[in-house]
Amino acid sequence: MNQLDHAFAALADPTRRGIVLHLARGETNVSDLVARFDLTQPTISSHLKVLEAAGLISRRRIAQQRPCKLEPERLKVVTDWLEQVQQIWEGNYQRLDALLAELKQAQSKEEP
Repeated sequence: MNQLDHAFAALADPTRRGIVLHLARGETNVSDLVARFDLTQPTISSHLKVLEAAGLISRRRIAQQRPCKLEPERLKVVTDWLEQVQQIWEGNYQRLDALLAELKQAQSKEEP
């Protein structure tokens, strides 16, 4: 799997998307995530392992705490891909608008 595939696989789960959204606000501890998502520590840890394997977050150890933080540069792969898709669709819409304008103009020339 490439980096984009790993990122999308990790983000496919709504809990993991929620964790990413929460971490976008700043670094937090695993215990805070457990309380926020009302899940067990092992469940949160398994979600964090998936996000970490995809490179979307990083964790470190400070005594008994395991702070997590978002790695925004790794999310750039996802946003870059989405921007490409958006540009394609915008181009499609522009071509459709041009075609509709052309058809409307041709229709108005045919009317008496």
